[in-house]
Amino acid sequence: MKWALIFVSLLFTQLLAGCTGVLEETVDPRASLTTIGPTDIQQGESVTFDALKSDAIEGVITAFNWDFGDGTKTTTVGGFTSHQFMKSGQFNVKLTVTNDQGGSDSTTTLIKVNGAPEINISIPDVVRSGDIILLDASNTYDPENGVLKFAWDLNFMEDSDGDGDTRNDVDSTDERVYLPTETSGSIMGSLTVDDSEGGVVSEQFSIEIQPRRYKVSWVQDTLKWNYDEYLEQGETWSENMTPGMGVRILAYDAQLQLDQDLFMPPDNFTLSLNIIDDSHRRSSDTKPGNVTRNESTTAELNASNLNPPGPDGVFDADSEEELLSSLLNEPGARFGQGEWVWSIIAQNADPDSLIPGAPDPDSGNDWTLEIVITISRPVLTEVAYEV
Repeated sequence: MKWALIFVSLLFTQLLAGCTGVLEETVDPRASLTTIGPTDIQQGESVTFDALKSDAIEGVITAFNWDFGDGTKTTTVGGFTSHQFMKSGQFNVKLTVTNDQGGSDSTTTLIKVNGAPEINISIPDVVRSGDIILLDASNTYDPENGVLKFAWDLNFMEDSDGDGDTRNDVDSTDERVYLPTETSGSIMGSLTVDDSEGGVVSEQFSIEIQPRRYKVSWVQDTLKWNYDEYLEQGETWSENMTPGMGVRILAYDAQLQLDQDLFMPPDNFTLSLNIIDDSHRRSSDTKPGNVTRNESTTAELNASNLNPPGPDGVFDADSEEELLSSLLNEPGARFGQGEWVWSIIAQNADPDSLIPGAPDPDSGNDWTLEIVITISRPVLTEVAYEV
């Protein structure tokens, strides 16, 4: 009887141990992971992950644990989530599902993220009108070392392809561009870079173009012309000139002198000036000099204060030519810039012959003309801006 009780006790202990082993066994779920959409994406795009086909096997799934491989982790109750990949590279996305039995299972999927090119544009710090700007994007690079394609729109204010959109032009496809400037102001444009793998990125640029700066000084000078001719009675001599080109006319003085006659009365010539654009017409008849003092017969034309003197100082302009035009075309300071016409008419050469058919004792005369024009000339020196 005693041995029977011991046998029964041992048998009960073994059966109890077997039941405890069954109760302590953990049932693992089955993880299932699919993606909605492509697994090859561009940097900054999102991928949606579907784990709804995961099976708890026994009980229910209590948690979906996501490790996206880029340093980001999250836990969801439902088996559906999205994630935006802000880094480029290849990422193993790991899903771990847990059921209420304490079991877990994991699965992974690979996401490839193409990195967008990183634009690096070098622009000069200071740009003056008239400069040629070097826009250098040669330091632009692609994380995957793809073949880069460049497309520059160099000015948002111009529609170079004529399609009505000023911001989609392709003015250059080089990595370095030389952009000429003519005027001060702002230039806005953009650079678009394509890595040939779907990665496209654009960056706008803005350039402030400053005017140039000049110191202006006005220098007074004289222009001189001398003529020595002969005119028969009734003949006319003329000469055209443009002394006002690039200067301000301040004054003029012209003196006509005839050779001394051997016979009296003296010859009568007329000196004339016509500044056409200014409707400035002047004339002077010759007057005899004092014979006893051996003075010649002369005529004279002169005028002064024709334009105000030019202003000295420092001026900003897009170019030397622009500033000169502004200074020389200032209202009230443009007299004499057009064509000047000088003329001499031999009105009479006296005396005439008193005997019909006899040779004329004075058929004409030699003369000299001196013209002196006083001008003010601008001298421009480019100066640097004060820092």
